[in-house]
Amino acid sequence: MYVTVEDFIAEWNKEAGLTQGVLDGLTDEALGQRVYPEGRTLGRIAWHLTANIPEYLTEFGVPVEGAGDSNEVPSAREIAGTFRTNVAAAADAIRKRWTDDSLKLTQNAFGRTESNAMILMGLIKHIVHHRGQLTVLMRQAGLPVPAVYGPSKEIWARMGVTPPL
Repeated sequence: MYVTVEDFIAEWNKEAGLTQGVLDGLTDEALGQRVYPEGRTLGRIAWHLTANIPEYLTEFGVPVEGAGDSNEVPSAREIAGTFRTNVAAAADAIRKRWTDDSLKLTQNAFGRTESNAMILMGLIKHIVHHRGQLTVLMRQAGLPVPAVYGPSKEIWARMGVTPPL
C-alpha cells in the first residue's frame, strides 16, 4: 500500500509507461478485434481504461478533466495520446488534492470502506487488468506485443533467443 503520494506517483508512472507502450502499438485496423462475438473490442477496452482515469478519480474526490465521450471509441492514435494526457493530469490532480495523510482517510468504494491509498491501488490494478486483455487481443489481431513485465515473443526474437515454453 502507498504511504506517500509520491510512492503512488512513482508506481503510477511506471505502470502507465508500460501501458503507454501497449497503446502506442495499436492500429486503427486492429481496434475491432474481439475475443468472442459479444465481447468488447480491443478499441473499446483501450478507450475504457483511458477514459476511466478521470471518471474514477473524480468519483473519489480528485476532480480530473474528462477524456470526452467514453462511449465513442476514437482512433488508435487518439487513444494513446489521451491516455498520456490523462496519466499526467491524474498525477497532477492527486498531488494538488491529497497529502500523505489523505491516503489514510477512508471512503465508500464500490460498497466497501477503503482507504484512499487502496482506492489508488485499485486504479492501477484496473489498468493492469485491462492491459493484459489488450495484449491478448493484440496478439490475435496480428500486432507485435511489447514487453510488459518480461520479454514478449517479438523481444525474444530480437535478442536471438527462442522463447521458453
